[in-house]
Amino acid sequence: MTIDTDILKNEEKISFALRSLYHRRGYAPYRMSKFEEYELYMKNKDFLRSPQVITFTDTNGKLMALKPDVTLSIVRTYRHVPNEAQKLYYDENVYRVSESAGAFREIRQAGVECLGADDACIGEVLGLALESLDIVSPENRLCVSPLGIVEGMLDALQLENDARREVLRCMGEKNIHELRAVCGSAGVTPQDAEKLTGLTLCTASPQDAAKALAAVGCPEVLLGEAEKLAAMLPPACAGRVSLDFSILGDMRYYNALAFQGYVRGVPSGILSGGCYDRLLKRMGKPGRAIGFACYLDKLERLEVRARA
Repeated sequence: MTIDTDILKNEEKISFALRSLYHRRGYAPYRMSKFEEYELYMKNKDFLRSPQVITFTDTNGKLMALKPDVTLSIVRTYRHVPNEAQKLYYDENVYRVSESAGAFREIRQAGVECLGADDACIGEVLGLALESLDIVSPENRLCVSPLGIVEGMLDALQLENDARREVLRCMGEKNIHELRAVCGSAGVTPQDAEKLTGLTLCTASPQDAAKALAAVGCPEVLLGEAEKLAAMLPPACAGRVSLDFSILGDMRYYNALAFQGYVRGVPSGILSGGCYDRLLKRMGKPGRAIGFACYLDKLERLEVRARA
């Protein structure tokens, strides 16, 4: 039987290509039900992109939810095996509030998760993220934030929790004016506030990161984090990855790295991921983990642009 690919939507063609890529790289398919017990999401609402979840009561009286996320379900079922990485890929619909529409939507996403990861796995996943962007469009960019540098600079300032959250929010929004104001209210010296604004605006390749970070006043002890990232990246990533310290995710869960992928023609990131060892720990699982998702619903903009 032959399939006429001309009848497929753009996101369907890309979905098939992504699944084929992940399968060739040795990742196993992960499939799940459309719904899970609501308790899983209630306990981890701050990990979700939107805290709002569609719920219903099952015939047995349990409160269920249409799944708003895949990673939480994968972590819940993960069984740690020492010195063995569990590599999974998925192509699933999730149900959550759309960033563009501001209302609940069925959103298709494809991605990979590597649990029990080591440095080699982290480099592999970053390489897969770039290959995924290549499938979507040749005009792409992967932006990575070594979170250890951000945490180290904030730890040195000894900010209280509320002030720290406000600083991170301003950095994530690249709101320099408000960042300076928040720092002033928290008692941060103007010199240290300028270091944070410099970090927020810092852009460089991983290979040039140490020099760029030293120029904005990053402590020398933290420069090794950027050098470690550069060492983990596959050679094919050279010249295609930029540092962007405004990409933070939720640092209650993410650690080490957070990243986003962009393609020309779509104003927001179409790929998002990071290391989430803290989520494993919160759910009572040992080890390290990294993953990302491609948001296929955003590719409609590319299809419209191609027809224009």
